Parts: sequence; C-alpha cells; structure tokens
Amino acid sequence: MTEELGRIEKPLADDFRRGRKLFFIPLVFRESEMPAEVNDKIKLYWEQVEAQVASLEARLGEVNKIFHELVTGEASEALESLKQLEVSSYHFVQKRLEKGAKLQVIEDRELLTELMDWSRCLSAGLQNRKVLTRILEFYDQAVKARNELISKKLNEMLGENETALLLMSEGHQVQFPQDITVIYVSPPALDQLKRLIRDIQSKSGERPQETPEQK
Repeated sequence: MTEELGRIEKPLADDFRRGRKLFFIPLVFRESEMPAEVNDKIKLYWEQVEAQVASLEARLGEVNKIFHELVTGEASEALESLKQLEVSSYHFVQKRLEKGAKLQVIEDRELLTELMDWSRCLSAGLQNRKVLTRILEFYDQAVKARNELISKKLNEMLGENETALLLMSEGHQVQFPQDITVIYVSPPALDQLKRLIRDIQSKSGERPQETPEQK
C-alpha cells in the first residue's frame, strides 16, 4: 500500500503507527558539469526531504533503519561505501545515523556489478541483433534477481512496527511485501529539479541520464 505524504490525516495517523512502514525517498544524483543552480536545487531538495521526514516521524514514529540502493559490503562499512559513491544523499543519511537510525545493506555486490556491466554493454552501441538480444536477456535476468533480493532483504530486515527509509531511484521495479505501508516522500523541489535538468539537457542536446533499471 502506497500513500502520498499530504494525504495522511490525523485520524489515519494512529492506524499507520502500527505495522511496518517504509518512507520512500527518490534518490537524486549529482550532475557533474551542471550549472550551480542544479546543485542549489539538490541542496534544497534534501532540506525539504528532511523536513517532510521529520513531520512524518512526529505522526507515525521514528525511523529505525535506512536502506540505500547501490551500497554494498558489511553494515559496518555502509556509511563509508555511501561516501565513496559521492551521491547527494550522504549528508542526509549521516544526520539520520546521528539520531540513532541504522544503515542496512540490501544490495549484493556481485549482483549489482553484474547488472552495471550488462548496462555498460547495452550502452556500447551494439550492431549485431543476436548479440544485443542475448545481452538484453542477461540484463533482464540480473534486474529480476536484484529486485527479488532487495524485496527479500527488506522483508527480513524491517521488523514488526518498525519504520525505515528507502533511498532509491524512482524507476525501480522492486515489489514491496504487501504488509509494508510505503509512503512516498516527494517535496516540491523534486519536480523543480527534474524540470531544471530537462531544460538544461534539452538546450545542450544531451540525453537525460538513466539508472540501470530505466534503460
């Protein structure tokens, strides 16, 4: 079950306090060689995310755990792994950890790197249809396996009546366990950022960047 942030009114809040809850936060990536206004908008986005998550916690309970795509390795190494990714979510996650939340790993390094490599192959401008078809098959298999693993780990790691954050690209295809209430966090700056990047890329003739799952 997915709920929009603004639709959770006070009578429903008491019901939502029970059960497993997942605040889904769209992951935005730093755009290298983009104008300063893009980075300013990304900064505003995370400020608004923080405000909305704090509001949700006040009504539905504190966040216990954080799940972040692309982070691999042991749980003890998760924050350092996230820092090395140089994603814009690092400082947001760091603040949450200081408040007592735990960063949990839901990715498998081998499976993730396999998916990335197949994605690179698809981006290489292949000419042979037979080769392209085979690589697409391998790519789809890796996507399916990764999505199933993430769903399984979310189910195993999110305990009864716990609340967690999931930072992940919007184009994901993960099927969440049915008993987890998924609440989509979408501050105004997200749409503003998307429009800004589209406008810049349109003027420069660039294709919008895609995550592996969106290809």
